[in-house]
Amino acid sequence: MVQFKCGSLSITGGFRENNEDAYIVHPKSRYFIVADGMGGQAAGEKASELATELIPQKLDQLMDFKNDDPPTTMQSIDEAVAFANSEIIALSEIDPRFHNMGTTIAFIVCVAGKLYIGGVGDSRVYRLRGDNFEQLTIDHSMTQALVEHGTITEEDAVTHRYRNVLYRYLGAKDGGTGIETKQVVPEAGDCFLMCSDGVMDGIDDESLVEFLKQNDDPQAAAEAIVSAAMAGGSKDNITCVVVHVE
Repeated sequence: MVQFKCGSLSITGGFRENNEDAYIVHPKSRYFIVADGMGGQAAGEKASELATELIPQKLDQLMDFKNDDPPTTMQSIDEAVAFANSEIIALSEIDPRFHNMGTTIAFIVCVAGKLYIGGVGDSRVYRLRGDNFEQLTIDHSMTQALVEHGTITEEDAVTHRYRNVLYRYLGAKDGGTGIETKQVVPEAGDCFLMCSDGVMDGIDDESLVEFLKQNDDPQAAAEAIVSAAMAGGSKDNITCVVVHVE
């Protein structure tokens, strides 16, 4: 039986008036979700709140977490994300306060000891296994698209003027598609890091690895990463969830 130990922290940061990030950690470790809202004022906050409320609601309705059939599991995750996307769009169309709101999501869903990992937008899931640190999600950003087409390098993307421009997110017409869920078989000692882009805005990959290796306690790791991102000049809300496989 796979067991998890989790740590988490989300802060407004030093440059924003409110925290548009949200996250959820299921008490029985069935799923972990990080969302980063956008739209200004209360709109982004509402979008991320809806994502972390509606996706779990739909997953609980659709899924048997003890028995895994990969095609059925992936279809259920797609339906949950599409449901949240349609509800966010609907509210943005009928309530002027939430016009054009949207949110990213990154998720880990645990079914019968296997992990299903994906996302929409540029919130990320990483895995540290031994010395191998790997980003498991794909950014739906303009810079990532330019990198994939060979127009710019990955180094260029870090400081590119379009690095925060997304072409897919929840609240957009095609936000419920392109989730690209991956099945991952966890191993004891694996460490998963989930974060909003406020983390990447203030800390590089090498430092992330150091903090994950230095802290055996996932809560201590999450707090250290958030503090370092803040000290590193992140101008966004900062959210970090660290999951250890035991």
